[in-house]
Amino acid sequence: MQSKRRWETLEALRRSRKGCLPYYRDPLLYGENMLEGCRSSPKLSPYSGWVLDQLHSRSSCNTICSGSSPSQESSLSESSLKGTLYPMLQLTSAPSLSEAISVAKSLDLHLPQMEQEPPLMLLSPRAVEVEGCIRQYQKINRTKGKEELQERQERQEQLGKSMSDLASEQLKRFEELLELKQRQECQNLRELMEKGCKEALGQQEKLKEEHRHRAKILKLKLREAEQARQRQEEGRERLHRLYAIQEEVLQLNQQIDPNYKHKESLRIDISGYSSRGNQICGLVSGLIRTCSERGFPTQEDMNSGERALQDIRDLIRNLQQDITAAVEEKKRRDEEEAMAREKEKALNQVQEMKTQTPTTPVPIQEPGQKDKAGLQVKAVVSMMEWYQQLQDSCAQCVASFIVLTSSKDPQVKRLKMELQKAATIPVSQISTIAGSQLKEIFDKINNLLSGKQILCAGRMVSITQHPHSLDFVYYKLAEKFVKQGEEEVASHHEAAFPIAVIASGIWELHPRVGELILAHLHKKCPYSVPFYPAYKEGTPTHEYQRALGYQVEDGKVEQQDNFLKRMSGMIRLYAAIIQLQWPYGSKQGAHPHGLNHGWQWLAQMLNMEPLVDVTATLLFDFLEVCGNALMKQYQTQFWKLILLIKEDYFPRIEMITSSGQMGSVTRLKQFLQQCLQKKEVPLPKGALTTTFWRS
Repeated sequence: MQSKRRWETLEALRRSRKGCLPYYRDPLLYGENMLEGCRSSPKLSPYSGWVLDQLHSRSSCNTICSGSSPSQESSLSESSLKGTLYPMLQLTSAPSLSEAISVAKSLDLHLPQMEQEPPLMLLSPRAVEVEGCIRQYQKINRTKGKEELQERQERQEQLGKSMSDLASEQLKRFEELLELKQRQECQNLRELMEKGCKEALGQQEKLKEEHRHRAKILKLKLREAEQARQRQEEGRERLHRLYAIQEEVLQLNQQIDPNYKHKESLRIDISGYSSRGNQICGLVSGLIRTCSERGFPTQEDMNSGERALQDIRDLIRNLQQDITAAVEEKKRRDEEEAMAREKEKALNQVQEMKTQTPTTPVPIQEPGQKDKAGLQVKAVVSMMEWYQQLQDSCAQCVASFIVLTSSKDPQVKRLKMELQKAATIPVSQISTIAGSQLKEIFDKINNLLSGKQILCAGRMVSITQHPHSLDFVYYKLAEKFVKQGEEEVASHHEAAFPIAVIASGIWELHPRVGELILAHLHKKCPYSVPFYPAYKEGTPTHEYQRALGYQVEDGKVEQQDNFLKRMSGMIRLYAAIIQLQWPYGSKQGAHPHGLNHGWQWLAQMLNMEPLVDVTATLLFDFLEVCGNALMKQYQTQFWKLILLIKEDYFPRIEMITSSGQMGSVTRLKQFLQQCLQKKEVPLPKGALTTTFWRS
């Protein structure tokens, strides 16, 4: 309570007018700055705190020693403070440092060593007392605060330590709990995974089993479907084959014409053949009708169709034999009648010669001349000798390079393939695009045959790389020329001229190639001789058909249309070769195989008996390609020959041709009529003009 009052007293003094005034011990020292202290608050002496400390220490000691009551202690401390400070408070001015030291010694007080500062004048003894109380109170509070702070720090440290220990324990428990939970979760997850794996494995096994079952079912279904598809394909093939058999049977039946216009002159009855043909056609039609209702024909149906086809073929063959026999019989009768007429005519001439004087010599028939009433069946001996000579030359050429073709050396085999490509590829590139392209192809072939190196498939090739290379290249080149006529010219008639002009130019420079071209041509197309191979007893049918020019593969003979197409292509190539000459060659040299051979071929054809389809087709193709050139070369003689064909030879062709085979005969007849009407043979389509050679 007393302390509170002191504070109130100090506060009241500080706010009083006097408390706001500054006091100076030495006014001369401050001079003009004396009044500046009026603006600042009063200050206590630096020794006031020390005095209060000493007073507090003494009062506390007296209190402890006497054990008196608090009232006594307060009065004592107050009286001691007054007694101690009273001498100082009586001073009118602030004591100096020496005076303060002497006062402290008299009071048995120990002054601390302090820096000498300019002494401050105390306002009043009461202020000093208040300042000392303040200092003492602050020190007590500071000490008490330090102790409380220390105790609080100790409590906080203990609390923090305990909390740390508790947190550590809790953390350990939490970690253990967390670890336990993790182990439990891992265990649960592992169990779930194992369970899921077992279920997945079970499901997988189940799916595998289902898959195997379905795969087995699908395989069975696929096998059944494949078998059904194969049966359908076989059925379709058999049905198509049956249709083809029916078509061929109908075509063959059309050849049996009951209204055959020459049957009266030949004195034959073909009504039996016609009825049998109609019966076979009805059988095949009924067979197809039954198969269509049933779905697809069986093998038994096919066998029945094949037998029907064979029956009608045999029927046609027997009919042709009867017609041939009737023709021979009629020919024999005609010859006998002609001979009788000739004898009668000769007798009449003898009778006239006896009665009249002869003014002109009677023409005598040469021994080799043949009567026009009968034609040849075989080629003349000279033509056959020439044919055999070419075939022997071709066989010798093959034998000369047998070492090259039969060698097993890889390098020789590669050389053989390169030479074959070098010889055949340029021929395949011949076209009607431009004359400059033909010249490049000709130069390439000529350089190869001349021994120069040429580029083929990125490699340099020459016939000098092997001693038998030249014969091999000759043979392959000639074979390729004929093959082009068989395939390319047969499909595109205009292609005959560019191929023929290069073949003619190579033939002129390399005659060996021309001989091999003729040998290959005669072997594949004997009608280019012309030559009709005769059937020899004991010769297999397929071999004889090959000799006639048919292609036989696996026992099957090619169709008649395809056969005529190939023969037409080769005859067109031959007709183009004999009239064309390489324009860049020697102008003085004659053609190695010129138009005279074409005239000879045409005359020989007209001296031989015509063949069904073949003769009419080949005559038309030959005259269409070469007729214009023969007309310019032989003029009047050519027109006599054309007239002979129309009036004498064409009726023979019509006589042996049935109504179903009149296509080629009609084309030949129209061609002859147009030529005779216009007195000119048109230039063949695709002929090479001077404009072409400038392109």
